[in-house]
Amino acid sequence: MSIKEDGGPAFPVVEMDQVTLRPVDQYTGMTMRDWFAGQFLSTYVADGIPKAEQIAAACYEMADAMLAERAKR
Repeated sequence: MSIKEDGGPAFPVVEMDQVTLRPVDQYTGMTMRDWFAGQFLSTYVADGIPKAEQIAAACYEMADAMLAERAKR
C-alpha cells in the first residue's frame, strides 16, 4: 500500500501557554483526505453502492482527486 498525500490536518488546534503565550501543544485531528472522503460518504450511500469496501474506496478516490486538484493551485 503506497502512502498518499493526506493534505495535512483539517482542523488543527494549537494550545497556548497562558503565561508565555507560546504554543505548547498541537492537536491535528483528522487529515484533509479523511475530511474530503467523509464529505462524499452520504453521496455514495444514497446512490446505493452495496458494499462498504466499495463505498470507502470510492470516497477516498474522490478525496485523492480533490487533493490533487488542490495541489495545482
